[in-house]
Amino acid sequence: MIRLRPKQMNSQVLTSDPSKARRWMSGLVALAVGLTLATTSLRAESHEEIITAHGISSFGELKYGPDFEHFDYVNPDAPKGGYFTTWGFGTFDSLRPYILLGNAASSASMLYDSLMTGSADEPDALYGLVAETIEYPESREWIIFNIRPEARFHDGTPITAQDVADSYQALYEKGRPTYRLSLFRDVESVEVLDERRLKYTFHPDAPLRDMPGMVGGLPIFPSAWLAENDFAESSMEPVPGSGPYKLQETDGGRYILYERVEDYWGADLPVNVGRNNFDQQRIEYYADSTVAFEQFKALGYTFRAENSSRLWATAYNFPAIQNGWVMREELIDGTPTGTQGWWFNMRREKFQDPRVRQAIAMMFNFEWSNDSLFYDLYQRTDSFWENSYLQAEGLPSEEELAVLEPVRGMVPDSVFTEAAYTPIVSEPVQLDRRVLRQAAALMREAGYSLQDGVLVNENGEPFVIEFLNDSRAFERIINPFIQNLERLGIRVDAPVIDQAQAAEREKNFEFDLTARRYRMGLTPGQELVGIFGSTSANEPDTSNIMGLQNEGVDHLIEQIAHAENREELNVRVRALDRVLRSLHIWIPQFYSGRHFIAYLDVYSRPEVQPPFSINTDAWWWDEDKAEVLRAAGVL
Repeated sequence: MIRLRPKQMNSQVLTSDPSKARRWMSGLVALAVGLTLATTSLRAESHEEIITAHGISSFGELKYGPDFEHFDYVNPDAPKGGYFTTWGFGTFDSLRPYILLGNAASSASMLYDSLMTGSADEPDALYGLVAETIEYPESREWIIFNIRPEARFHDGTPITAQDVADSYQALYEKGRPTYRLSLFRDVESVEVLDERRLKYTFHPDAPLRDMPGMVGGLPIFPSAWLAENDFAESSMEPVPGSGPYKLQETDGGRYILYERVEDYWGADLPVNVGRNNFDQQRIEYYADSTVAFEQFKALGYTFRAENSSRLWATAYNFPAIQNGWVMREELIDGTPTGTQGWWFNMRREKFQDPRVRQAIAMMFNFEWSNDSLFYDLYQRTDSFWENSYLQAEGLPSEEELAVLEPVRGMVPDSVFTEAAYTPIVSEPVQLDRRVLRQAAALMREAGYSLQDGVLVNENGEPFVIEFLNDSRAFERIINPFIQNLERLGIRVDAPVIDQAQAAEREKNFEFDLTARRYRMGLTPGQELVGIFGSTSANEPDTSNIMGLQNEGVDHLIEQIAHAENREELNVRVRALDRVLRSLHIWIPQFYSGRHFIAYLDVYSRPEVQPPFSINTDAWWWDEDKAEVLRAAGVL
């Protein structure tokens, strides 16, 4: 039975179409009940098989059956206790990570549960968390989530279907633009069927493959809190949650401390067994990465994922390592790692010519940088799905050509006739004059001429670019690049600004070039709209940082989202990779395919390392190791 309250009408059937929402709001309660019953009746009359399951994946394959006890990459007997500390760069002024305003603290999402959660050894599987089971037809045009009766918020209040529905509405109306523009655009309605049953219905012509998992992974907030507070307001008070951790304390953006919820309602679920083992997790923030490393050497925090090849190659010989107190390891990274680079702001006129972008990119000499700066620890990135089987290689296959043919005329002709674009290989000297000459020719073709050593346009205006840089440690990489650009005739500014200012400028597209890394999945889909889609190009704080607007790219993203099997998906992603590379929207940097980690030797971890995560949430505090360090006076 559905019970309607005065303000509940809008959340009984929530829609991404404002006009539909207004029409529904103006209806009578009886009409709302009638339509809900009609929906149920139509479902009953459908000839499609209705699947009831404990999990779901994009193409139907699940590694873990309905009676699984825990993931393979955890220790089900891992003890609880101890602490885990790491570092964050810059500062934060918000504990609300799902909205546009503020710079949210790292790991704030651990406060919130979702209907389903993923595994770290499958590319796209989701298993029930708050949802005990799911029901959906083979077409995936809708999905019903059956909420566990034991699911609770931290204050003991039960999680209901109404909480989930209101959370969706809050994210749609007041969350980051990507929710409205890509993730939720194909949600037709959300219905509260009863206290513990919720139904999402999707547009029937939408890419339905990933929609159930997309809505199943959303955070859940209490309806009562949403009714009394402004979800869009940035605050150092988090929205109440239901996850395995809650906020213990924070200090003015300098650190944040989370504590494990002792009576966490979901601790014994199969998806959580052997995980969330630390009593406390703390993140120390530093405005300077050099200071952060010095603090690690002094054991100011216990875990560090190293992102500096120079430090990894030369600086991990400090006393704590020599004494065996700190461990140093390299773990295989099984995820695509190719989207790290400098991104052009193509909203600016000077970057709209792809020849200009290509010429600028040619001035980054990876070969010299790897030899002189990176200690040969890296490889050059050339693909958006680097380090994976989704990377385009050589000339397009017949299958790729069939996918690409509908976008002929929308994308460069080279996509059809040439090998997938790969950055030019330079000689291992800082300035390769052969490459300089090729870049200069491209700039001349684009209408620039050299006057007194400076490239100017037809109006005599110099070509000037600015790097958005918030790290002094990155200067050693940027400065040789800048020197090469200046030899080309480009004036360059690269002031180091604080992290908060850099984040704000990125949100509002106030930059020429900025560095960023995207984690691309092995089962990409509708989320690509938020990164490369035209609809997201001019929305503040979307992931389309470069402002890409291309009809051919939009078409290929839709084809990827509609892929019906993995073979089809792989071909379509390779076709998109090929097109994106031909557009020169970024300056690809480098990758290692490994995680460089160091940590205080007080932890143990499972024998199995999953391919898609460092998996620290399955590590545990080892009291025997801790006792050794206490005896040495380290703890």
